[in-house]
Amino acid sequence: MELVVSIYHETQGFPKEELYGLTSQMRRASVSIPSNIAEGKGRSTDRDRALFFCHARGSLFELETQILIVQRLRYLTATSAEALIKVSTELGRMLNSLIQSIRVPGSPQRSIAHNPA
Repeated sequence: MELVVSIYHETQGFPKEELYGLTSQMRRASVSIPSNIAEGKGRSTDRDRALFFCHARGSLFELETQILIVQRLRYLTATSAEALIKVSTELGRMLNSLIQSIRVPGSPQRSIAHNPA
């Protein structure tokens, strides 16, 4: 949730024309991360939990990409972008560890994120 607060703070200074563009996208992606973790925590099976944790990781990757985009557009300073990337990288490590901790031994890594119909 620290990352969410940081994203909201940093996006306050974005140009007004980005309100429904990158500002909104970054805020939604950041909120999606802890929301999916919480939803996964409430699931009854390891497979369901892992799926939501993988969704959270996907939102994190999306947010990292958006941080790099806004840095290139000079909406963020290099220092601010680096600080956000540092927090997101640490969060990514924690998510990877969480996913690994509930992974069924011997199952392929891809099977958790892939849900055959």
